[in-house]
Order: sequence, then C-alpha cells, then structure tokens
Amino acid sequence: MPVLPIAKLGNPVLRKMAAPVNPRDIQTYDMQQLIDNLIETMLDEPGIGLAAPQVSRSVQIVVMGCEGDEDGFPQTILINPKIVFYGPQQVENWEGCLSVDGLRGKVTRPSVVRVQALNRHGKSMDFEATGLYAVCIQHEMDHLIGKVFLDRMTDMSTLTQLSEFDKYWKHDPVPAI
Repeated sequence: MPVLPIAKLGNPVLRKMAAPVNPRDIQTYDMQQLIDNLIETMLDEPGIGLAAPQVSRSVQIVVMGCEGDEDGFPQTILINPKIVFYGPQQVENWEGCLSVDGLRGKVTRPSVVRVQALNRHGKSMDFEATGLYAVCIQHEMDHLIGKVFLDRMTDMSTLTQLSEFDKYWKHDPVPAI
C-alpha cells in the first residue's frame, strides 16, 4: 500500500469543509483502498490519527489508533462522524499535527465525547470516548471542518518548536498527541 503525501499548513485543502461520504460508496475498492492508505500513512509518519483532508482528499474519513500506551486506544475508522455529546470537564493536552511540521502547543478540549459515525463496512457506530481517545477524535474531526490545532489554542505562549518541546516540555505530565 502506498504511503500518501501529507498536505502541509498553507495547502487550501486543510481549510475546506470536507464532503460527506455517500454510504453506497464505502464498500467500493477505491474507498477501501483510501482507508488502507490512510492507515499505512498514519503508521509510517508515525502518528496516532490522520484525516483524509491531510492527504488532499476532502472527504469525511478519519483513522486513528494508539496501541501499547497506558492511554492507548484501538484502531478506529470513522466515516461521516458527528460528536453528539461533549462532556463538561475539560482537559489540556500537548498537541501536534502531521500537517503542521515541528510544532507543539497546548489545547483545551472536553475530556469525554459521544460519537456517531459509520465504520469501514458502512455499519453505524455510537460510542463514548474519554481521555486521549476523545482528544484525538476531536483533533482529527477538526480537519473535516477546515481547522488545525493552532486554531484551538487559547494561549499561544505554549507554542513551541519540537526540538525545544523535547528539551524543555516532554516530561510535562500532560501527554502529547
């Protein structure tokens, strides 16, 4: 499976609203290939999430997965996702993005979300996510509405180059995503 090129900040596709996927198209070879390529690209980078607009495909598909970490979560494919509930408690996390090279910043998001979506087989999903899983879902779904984590930062003084993050902030108790 080919690794796809990542669209970088400044590419207009990252600022567009992604189109919903027609449920009849989910089982097509092309759509299944796109999902496989998204997963392969995410793992190759390496990242814990990737949205189709990040590979210049403006459709509502998100892939994610973070195995082996204490805050880990299973490989997840979301098609046409909607967040139908945001928990009242907020959590602050370091975020980075494959489309925003070399930067990290703190973003505050709800720590619990309830999501409805279709899976890669076109079946309905309805589940609750917490912690890093909830944060990753929100981060990746932002790409479907033309937003990047920089747009969600309320304190730009936390924006840091990755080399400086590794030197000064990596051991901060808040995990990076």
